[in-house]
Amino acid sequence: MFQKILIANRGEIAVRVMRTARKMGVKTVAVYSDADARALHVATADEAVHIGPAPVSESYLNAQKIIEAALATGAEAIHPGYGFLSENPDFVDHVTAAGLVFIGPSAKAIRAMGLKDAAKALMEKAGVPVVPGYHGDAQALVLLATKAREIGYPVLIKARAGGGGKGMRRVDHHDDFAEALAGAKREAKSAFGDDHVLIEKYVDKPRHIEVQVFGDNLGNAVHLYERDCSAQRRHQKVIEEAPAPGMTPELRTAMTDAAVKAAQAIKYSGAGTIEFIVDASQGLKPDRFWFMEMNTRLQVEHPVTEMVTGVDLVEWQLRVAAGEPLPKTQDAIRLSGHAFEARLYAEDATKGFLPATGTLHHLSFPEAGGNVRVETGVRAGDSISPYYDPMIAKLVTHAADRAAALGLLVETLEQTEVAGSVTNLAFLAALAQDADFASGDVDTGLIGRKQDFLTALPAPGLDIMTAAVLAASGLDERPPSSDPWSALAGYAHFHPVGRKTRIRFRDDEIVASVTVEDGRPKVELESAAAPLPLGGRVAAKRPGGVAAAGRDVSSSGAASGWRTAAAPPSVGFADISPSRGERRPVKWPGHVTIFSGAIGYDFAVPDPLDRTDQAEASGSMRAPMPGLVKLVRAAPGDTVTKGQPLLILEAMKMEHTIAASHDGEIAEIAAEGAQVSEGAVLVRFVE
Repeated sequence: MFQKILIANRGEIAVRVMRTARKMGVKTVAVYSDADARALHVATADEAVHIGPAPVSESYLNAQKIIEAALATGAEAIHPGYGFLSENPDFVDHVTAAGLVFIGPSAKAIRAMGLKDAAKALMEKAGVPVVPGYHGDAQALVLLATKAREIGYPVLIKARAGGGGKGMRRVDHHDDFAEALAGAKREAKSAFGDDHVLIEKYVDKPRHIEVQVFGDNLGNAVHLYERDCSAQRRHQKVIEEAPAPGMTPELRTAMTDAAVKAAQAIKYSGAGTIEFIVDASQGLKPDRFWFMEMNTRLQVEHPVTEMVTGVDLVEWQLRVAAGEPLPKTQDAIRLSGHAFEARLYAEDATKGFLPATGTLHHLSFPEAGGNVRVETGVRAGDSISPYYDPMIAKLVTHAADRAAALGLLVETLEQTEVAGSVTNLAFLAALAQDADFASGDVDTGLIGRKQDFLTALPAPGLDIMTAAVLAASGLDERPPSSDPWSALAGYAHFHPVGRKTRIRFRDDEIVASVTVEDGRPKVELESAAAPLPLGGRVAAKRPGGVAAAGRDVSSSGAASGWRTAAAPPSVGFADISPSRGERRPVKWPGHVTIFSGAIGYDFAVPDPLDRTDQAEASGSMRAPMPGLVKLVRAAPGDTVTKGQPLLILEAMKMEHTIAASHDGEIAEIAAEGAQVSEGAVLVRFVE
């Protein structure tokens, strides 16, 4: 076994590999960029080597610096994790040429499966079923459009290199093919340096089911059963599970046999995944699945396989790379129970899952151990950088059956707290509790069909706003003191202490007066475009009028911009006694976040001494994230309509279309090729 290895990666996968290495008595070396100098993976490793600036091209993709770091520290092998250089055969060649061991498959195997078109041709020869489509080298628009017509719409344009949904477009009509092809090629070129695409038939009710395979250098190959990764948004996985719901013995046998056959065809060594697309329109049948691609590395979702098989896949990787045979034969690998993994990202689900940045001022996970795993590469106080994938954590649960494992996942999501960056936490909880998903009736289009429902957030009720006001005021805090008088928050001897407090929820201001009477805080809302809680009770009075104590409230409403629509209350003042219950407040610079289940309601707390005008000009559109202006589709002087695409912003290797927010004439627009920061003006309209 190796004495020391270098992990050529960052974040949660680097920390994950280090955990197993430490268990096995293997020393670890981390590499890091300028942006990651204080990262968790750096602190976790036995040694760390700086390899360059924040951009990946100058750090985590710099093969020479990584190999030099391994040689300088005495590492014997390099573990690539996933992403970055993990499926780069040239990197494997450089590693082995330097006298180091690459913990993964051979360069030859990676090349054989690295391009989807060549891989499909190889699988056809090996007798593995392949989805109908065009996988040729010719890339002329006329030819590809002709092939799409022959295959029959809808079709899927896919980059032949890479994965993760980058360079992928669904096309339903011939008239849309040219534009979709251009977008897919741009995105593929940017992400993988290769703009070649292939065209495939789009399956109406597709399931994404993959099989974990493992081979050694002695010619042995096994499978570790299947995972279902059908819950996707923009072709990227959201929640994965093992085993696949509704899996039949016949399909499992056919699929796992095909997966092992695929691994054997290229003499595969190490951890790999064979991904299949399954037509679930008539149930799961053994003649309705097709090979999509092979990932020649460890998958992001590998923990669910570990949970249901009891196998440490990273340990297997190290042992096989060190020349040992597979630790288990096929007969010894058993399925036990059910597991889920949810990917927690810094992204705004309400804005089409736009990646987000920010400082994680507060980060809290439920206690891990036993049936709950938390895989993360960040800590409270860390920043989500625009340079890398915005993953915060993977939350993994395991139980005896699917219903129990899913219930535990919901509980785990509701006990997770993140403040400082917008996240997809509420969306994950909504998806986990969706009736179709809970029943196992899931396909790759589920999220797209229900996106508005799954991403809608209930507006904060009076209990949430009251908790936010109280936390912002500070009058509910009791400073530590042995003096009984000092320990009374807001205590005054002759009259109640009052404090005017202003907070904002999105575009709506909430003004309240907070007083302390007999040691108990009392909140009086003076103005709030906010809903009244369903079935709640509130003592209300109109300004200068008579109190209408105990008025029943039978409807909920929402303020402008909130997703649930109803009229706000007509009362001018609401005099209520705060009740925390499960409302968990967290204060961080300029904000207070109230957690209720998996939802974190973020309220801005303006500095009363800051007179800076924070209002954004209504005649401009700003960048929702840092990125590169990839394509501009309008010019100054153009008259545009609301919803018209104006430019394409590339961020985190994905393209995001920026559409006109309203009708108008363009006065200025960002230049093509410009690198913009979050909040930068992209478009300015004529007043």
